[in-house]
Amino acid sequence: MPDLDPTPGPSGLLIARLIGRLERDVVGQRPLLERLVVALLAGGHVLIEGVPGLAKTRSVRAIARALNLPFRRIQFTPDLLPADLTGTQVYRPATGTFDVRTGPIVASVVLADEINRAPAKVQSALLEAMQEGQVTVGDRTIVLPDPFWVLATQNPIEHEGTYPLPEAQLDRFLMKLHVDYPGRSAELAMLDLDGLARDAEPDRPPLLGPDDVRALRAEAASIRVASAIKEYAVDLVRATRDPAGYGLDLAPLIELGASPRASLALVASARAHALLSGRDYVTPHDVKTLARDVLRHRVLASFEADAEGVTPDDLIGRVLDQIRVP
Repeated sequence: MPDLDPTPGPSGLLIARLIGRLERDVVGQRPLLERLVVALLAGGHVLIEGVPGLAKTRSVRAIARALNLPFRRIQFTPDLLPADLTGTQVYRPATGTFDVRTGPIVASVVLADEINRAPAKVQSALLEAMQEGQVTVGDRTIVLPDPFWVLATQNPIEHEGTYPLPEAQLDRFLMKLHVDYPGRSAELAMLDLDGLARDAEPDRPPLLGPDDVRALRAEAASIRVASAIKEYAVDLVRATRDPAGYGLDLAPLIELGASPRASLALVASARAHALLSGRDYVTPHDVKTLARDVLRHRVLASFEADAEGVTPDDLIGRVLDQIRVP
């Protein structure tokens, strides 16, 4: 994603200031920061994949601080239980009743660190929260704060002692972001940061608040999308499920295509990207720019594709090359 240059305006200037603040805290990861802001505006959860030391956790902390939102970090481990996320009931002998003690998931920004290190029953505890904005503890349903945003990280290299996320869980994430190593100049700039191991400037005042986030999300949702752009987004998604119907010889390489939820996610992300770019309408470039981020975790490559070294990103690239705006 190239550097964006929002047009002057209250929202555009506010978003530009937010990205500028994040770049002061996180050096060399502008594409990651921009996509996190897109997901924030679109109101979708994010799965961040990258090897250790690429500022994944630091980026999440920085954006939570800039937004002045309650933040919780959950370190996922194999011995974690669902109640460690959602909370539990505590018996009060004095009254003979049970009270609910909420877990760390009751926050506005939740960092699920190394999410693939916890077993499926713990990962599934996030499903209700991510989809419905609520959790159930015993016989009580607890409504989560608005906004509620889950950002999960995972290491793509380590496989021992990990539990791959099931497709139903992956589909709840708006985007899956791949984080790469920064450039040489950015890595040199890191050496000049003061207190690299600590949170960057914790006393710096926040830029936004919950009301600002809700207002920006409402503005992003109002961005105009032409019928041709909607058809383009739907065709991109459907081509992963029915490649032959779109003249693509990809059926042996795709085990599972993207669901209709991907069409909704793609249009919502494109709207947010348009707002980030200072426009009140979506272009095909918005859709194409974010297609890999929205689809890569929803397209399951077959064993044949794995044998040929073809990745989901490669498959999505072929779809993008073939499908045109109506």
